[in-house]
Amino acid sequence: MATYTIEPDRRTLHGTFSRDYEPVLTINPGDTVIYRTLDAGWHLDGPSYPRPRFQPWIKERDNGHALCGPIAIRGAGAGMALAVRIDAVRTGTWGWSVSGGWDCDINRRLGMVEPGEFRLEWTLDPDNLLGRDQYGREIELRPFMGVMGMPPAEPGIHSTAPPRVTGGNMDCKELIAGVTLYLPIEVPGGLFSVGDGHAVQGDGEVSVTAIECPMQHVELTFDLAPLSQLKTPRAETSQGWITLGFNEDLDEACFLALEAMLDLMEERHGLKRQDALALASLLVDMRITQIVNGVRGAHALLPNSAVRTLTSVVSDWRAVVAGEPDSI
Repeated sequence: MATYTIEPDRRTLHGTFSRDYEPVLTINPGDTVIYRTLDAGWHLDGPSYPRPRFQPWIKERDNGHALCGPIAIRGAGAGMALAVRIDAVRTGTWGWSVSGGWDCDINRRLGMVEPGEFRLEWTLDPDNLLGRDQYGREIELRPFMGVMGMPPAEPGIHSTAPPRVTGGNMDCKELIAGVTLYLPIEVPGGLFSVGDGHAVQGDGEVSVTAIECPMQHVELTFDLAPLSQLKTPRAETSQGWITLGFNEDLDEACFLALEAMLDLMEERHGLKRQDALALASLLVDMRITQIVNGVRGAHALLPNSAVRTLTSVVSDWRAVVAGEPDSI
C-alpha cells in the first residue's frame, strides 16, 4: 500500500464539483493520502485578521469551499461504494467563526442580516485540542472535515454548498479521526475531494460556520466497499453506525436517514423491515446534522450497545432454528 501527499496549490485546489475535472492523483484501493488544506474561505496563514486569500482564484471553478483533489481510485465505478477511513485530522493554529451580516434564511429568521457581521477569532492548540477566542474564552476542539465527497453523475459544475448522496458539505461532527465513511460512487474513479476544516462544531452549525480553520494534516485511507445498494452516506464510528439523509425539507431529510438506517439494520442484522422499525424506535437516535446549507442534513445513530443487543438476538434466534432452545 502506498502513501501520497497533496498540498494546496493551484493544481490541486478547486471550489466546485464536476465529473469533468481531471484527477490530480490516481491511487489503488488501500492507499493513503495525506492532505494539508486551506480553510473554507481560501485564506492563507497570517498572524491576524484579515488574512490574505489564495491567488489566482478562478470564480467559475473556485466559487465555493477550498477543496483539495480530486483523486481517482482505480477500479471505482458508478454503483459502487467508496470507503474512506479517517486516520488523522490535525488543525492549524488559527480559526474563525461568525454570525449575522449576510442574507441567508437563518439570518433572516433571526433578524441578523442588518446588524453586520460578528466575528470570533480563535487561536488553536492542536496538541491539547483547545481553542481560545479574543475574549479569552476556551473551548475543547473536536476536529473534522466539513466537506468530503465526490461529484454527482450529472454533467457540468456543481456547487460545494449543498450535501448530496455522494457526500460533500455534510458538516457532520461525528466524522472525526477513527471513523470510516462510506459514500455511493456515481462517476468513474470516484473523484474524491476534501476541505472545509472544522476545529469544532455543534449539531446544526446554526450560525452557518463552525470554527473554520486550515488543517495541517488530514490522513485518509481509501478502499472499495461491497455495498452496491448504498443509497446515501453512512459511517462506522466509535459510538455506533450512522446513516445520513439530505433534503431541502428537514422532515424529508430525517425520513431519508431513517430509511437508510432500516436498510443497514436489515443488511447487517437480518431483520425484517417492520421488525427493524419497531427496534429502531427503541434504539436509534435521530439527530440534526446541519440546517444551514439550503439542503438540510439529518443523521440516525445506532449505538454500539444496541448493535450488540441485535447481534445477540439474531444469534439466539438462529440457535433456536438449529434446534438449540436452551440457548435462549
